[in-house]
Amino acid sequence: MLPNFRRTEPELNKIQTSSPAVDSAAFQARPFLGAAPLGAAPRTADRTVSMIGPDLTITGNLISKGEVQVDGIVDGDIHGSHVIIGETATINGGIVADEVVVRGHVVGSVRSKRVMLQATSQVEGDIYHQSLSIEQGALFEGKSRRTSGDPRATVLPTATVHGLPPQLPELAN
Repeated sequence: MLPNFRRTEPELNKIQTSSPAVDSAAFQARPFLGAAPLGAAPRTADRTVSMIGPDLTITGNLISKGEVQVDGIVDGDIHGSHVIIGETATINGGIVADEVVVRGHVVGSVRSKRVMLQATSQVEGDIYHQSLSIEQGALFEGKSRRTSGDPRATVLPTATVHGLPPQLPELAN
């Protein structure tokens, strides 16, 4: 052993054997919904996360300026800054967001700067993106189109809901 790392017997007895107390204020429970958007600010209490549970079916478009996590069924388009499609989710419509993480089933186009298809995902439709990652085991049936501009800019109309065409407002960045 090197002389710098040797300890004498009295020094070993001085080493504290109990673990230091943990500051409970430093550990605040926060739900983890998925990967944080690349380059995004850390989550804070002010940031709203909209969740669609696995027992919920929605017919119509979802529009959010924040993060959306879907674990249920949505028959319509989803617009948000960060969209997470959970393993139990089924989406029948398009998705438009800054970042999309897919773990479930999507039937429709995805338009996003960053798209991540995780191993449990099934996507049937075209993906317009600047960055696309596909994990081994993911199922993707469609076209992948890398765009130089913002892929969210041109949104194709999807099927009508209750006979009304979808209203696709611009999201403020």
